[in-house]
Amino acid sequence: MSTDTAQSRPTDRPPSLFTRAHLPFAIGAVALVTLGAFENRATTTVLPTVARDLDGLWLFGAASAAPLVSFVLATVVAGAWADHRGPVRPLLAGMAVFVASQVLMAVAPGMALFTVGRFGSGISEAFMDVSLTVLLARALPEALRAKVFAAFAAAWVLPSLLGPPVAGLLAQTWSWRSVFAVGIALMVPAALLLRPSMRASSAATGPATPWTGQEHRAVRAAALAAVGLGALTAGGSLFGGSSTARVLGLILVATGLACTVPAVRAVLPAGTLRLVHGIPALVALRGLVAAAFGTAGSLLPLMLTTIHHLGPAAAGVSLTVTGLCWAAGSQVHGLDAVQRRVGAVRRLQVGFALISVGIAGPALTSLGLLPVAPGLVLWGVAGLGMGIVSPTLSTQLLLLAPVSDQGRITAASSLTASVAQAVALAGAGALIAWQAPALPGWLFAAVMVGSAAIGALGWAAARRAG
Repeated sequence: MSTDTAQSRPTDRPPSLFTRAHLPFAIGAVALVTLGAFENRATTTVLPTVARDLDGLWLFGAASAAPLVSFVLATVVAGAWADHRGPVRPLLAGMAVFVASQVLMAVAPGMALFTVGRFGSGISEAFMDVSLTVLLARALPEALRAKVFAAFAAAWVLPSLLGPPVAGLLAQTWSWRSVFAVGIALMVPAALLLRPSMRASSAATGPATPWTGQEHRAVRAAALAAVGLGALTAGGSLFGGSSTARVLGLILVATGLACTVPAVRAVLPAGTLRLVHGIPALVALRGLVAAAFGTAGSLLPLMLTTIHHLGPAAAGVSLTVTGLCWAAGSQVHGLDAVQRRVGAVRRLQVGFALISVGIAGPALTSLGLLPVAPGLVLWGVAGLGMGIVSPTLSTQLLLLAPVSDQGRITAASSLTASVAQAVALAGAGALIAWQAPALPGWLFAAVMVGSAAIGALGWAAARRAG
């Protein structure tokens, strides 16, 4: 055997996650995603119970949207922070805020303070999501990224299976407050598993660079957008009060829109609202899929407990279906054959179509036209579509974005998703506050139909993502 042949073999071998260079990061990142998935599933499961127990159903929309509002500002800060000082510091900050927000929600005496805790959850999610994405881009070759995104989706499987029933049973047999203690306990092993890869990343990070004027302007714009979204959400929650409260609510909604629209336009890549081909269209599609799928999914447990009188554990099955089907769709996306033979535009079109069709299940169920089980089967179709769309958008953004701008563009994508879903949830929250405490089936059906229409818009716009 010649020396040249012997030396060529290692370079000809395809990259693998199961190497000493890549495995520590993969394990740690998946562990942290698993923790975030459990917190998401558990909180969404018990949120209807919390709202009724704290006599705060009128604040259900605000509590649902609060993490999205804080995510808007935190994600811009996290993106610039990761670009200039590396992803480790914002990741550690996200872990600390996560623990603090879980403690606050566990001890909250009223729905208003609980909503503040939810606000902190959005900050921690932004810091951890953006940091992990940037860390992934710097730690792994392009050939492995789709597989890790698929692993991130698979990390939702166990929390989706165990999170809703565990949270529901804790709420029914002990107290919903105990659910948040579980999240705190799980942070410790997740942080320990991720520690080696964070240490390696810190060692490889160069000297800090100063923030640019554009980034400072982006942070100010994101802060204005967060204030606007907060006003929009708060205004919607007042629609169920007296005539004076409703007038104040209308004023807050108008103020919120006036602040949010120009602020968001200043942060997004040029051409995003016009769906210009490439990165702008990809960022816009992230917002459309979040508004369509996220809004419908957020109201599912409340619909099942209100219209069909299911307990928290049974209503949480909808979240189990979401996670399992999302993971299945992401696994399909990560297959080598799919990556080779199906282009990104076609994958997006298929995914958005599945989302719009699947949302019809909950819409019909809320009107009593379809039993719960078939309705959830159709919802699983939407979850499958989300599993295809989400990693497709992520991999395309990393493929098209310059290395130096990956944090900023990832942050813009996440910001768009938060703003779009927050606006949609503010509208849904206004309807809930208007009808509370007796919520009719048509209310949920109206929200679901609107979500399906947004998904259809995403299908039409997917051709611009090439």
